[in-house]
Amino acid sequence: MQWFNVGTIVNTHGIRGEVRVISRTHFPEERYTVGNKLALFMPDSKTPIYLTVASHRQHKNFDLLTFENHPNLNDVEKYRNGIFMIPENQLGDLDENEFYYHEIVDCTVFTTEGIELGKVTEILETGANDVWTVTPEKGKPHYIPYIEDIVKEVDIASKKIIIDPMEGLLS
Repeated sequence: MQWFNVGTIVNTHGIRGEVRVISRTHFPEERYTVGNKLALFMPDSKTPIYLTVASHRQHKNFDLLTFENHPNLNDVEKYRNGIFMIPENQLGDLDENEFYYHEIVDCTVFTTEGIELGKVTEILETGANDVWTVTPEKGKPHYIPYIEDIVKEVDIASKKIIIDPMEGLLS
């Protein structure tokens, strides 16, 4: 089974068993719903610990969670650096022209003229739009903004992306 990262416990919060999570999901309301079971993978472990969400709230840039049967700080301190993962069948459907990161990373990028630029190696979240790092076999990486004017076609099945680079984008 393939698992996908949806958040990392980075610290505890207060003394009542709350943890701070840096979320990697665009669906925190769905993932962190009270009663939802989450699979937590600790570093160097391939076996998940299943935790049931007792409460969820947002505070600054964090999602704060508590879990059933974990009423205080001592119960959750051991989960620090644990990563919440979901199986592929829980990913959910996205709107048209939206993709999961794992679908985009490793796609080969070509210009509309058929010139191969490299593979997407990283996705940067900039706020306004994502920026894809496209790394060629030799040379410096290119930074391609995921906007309609540039990204013309994304074919997940064949791992191929076609872009129409504006002047100066690839220099």
